[in-house]
Amino acid sequence: MSEAVQVPGPVPAAAAVRWRTSPVVVCGAGAVIGVLGGLIGLGGAEFRLPLLIGLFGFAALQAVILNKAMSLIVVITALPARLLSVSHTDIASHWTIAVNLLAGSLIGAWLGAGLATRMHSRTLYRVLAGLLIVIAIALAASHIGHSGTVALPPIVRILVAVAAGIGIGVVAALMGVAGGELLIPTIVLLFAVDIKLAGSLSLLVSLPTMLVAFARYSRDQSFQVVRGNTRFVLTMAAGSIAGTVLGGLLLGMFPSLALIPVLVALLVISAVKVWRHQ
Repeated sequence: MSEAVQVPGPVPAAAAVRWRTSPVVVCGAGAVIGVLGGLIGLGGAEFRLPLLIGLFGFAALQAVILNKAMSLIVVITALPARLLSVSHTDIASHWTIAVNLLAGSLIGAWLGAGLATRMHSRTLYRVLAGLLIVIAIALAASHIGHSGTVALPPIVRILVAVAAGIGIGVVAALMGVAGGELLIPTIVLLFAVDIKLAGSLSLLVSLPTMLVAFARYSRDQSFQVVRGNTRFVLTMAAGSIAGTVLGGLLLGMFPSLALIPVLVALLVISAVKVWRHQ
């Protein structure tokens, strides 16, 4: 079915082709994205997606699939380090949180990836632009706002967590991101856990969720973009990993109240450019 609706992206400009084949540019772009993500405790995939479209000239679905591949590499690399920073006992005692969210996010990831492969290219650009705005709002709310927790009966909390997981899984699959920017505030809001622990739990949810979306994308012909750009993916992912580590080390030098508005503005500007992309 996807063959009937997939519209090939425009032929990349000569500059975009040059950027794609330059290891310095690709790795450098990944590093910058990684630093931005590391400064706010994320992988930076939200910023990588507009760059894949705008600078490197990939069509919407191609950019989403490549972003998912790189997000998967970054999360697998970050998971051991993150688990070392939080007590295994704390994580084990909150395993039900990850299970509740996974019950929904795995379904959402499959549905979201399937939706992306069937969506008209121009529609997907519009959807991605809207989701970038959603991510910007979530980023601002989770770092600047001071929301408490929601008091819900246990059964209701489980149902809300599953529903939230479905929504987050859909968004993560559509954008090719890990979903931490949505998972972390959801975990804090629903389950009243420390934000550091919430970050580790979000990775436990993100990894299987991304694997499901990746498996769904692999069934579509557009997945060939990963095989055709393996060096690009590995080079940019390496830069993203290095940048994420550097961003984490620089975290204390940039107060969130000064940094977050800048990053939110970047996401909004990126959303406008993606919306207008032809």
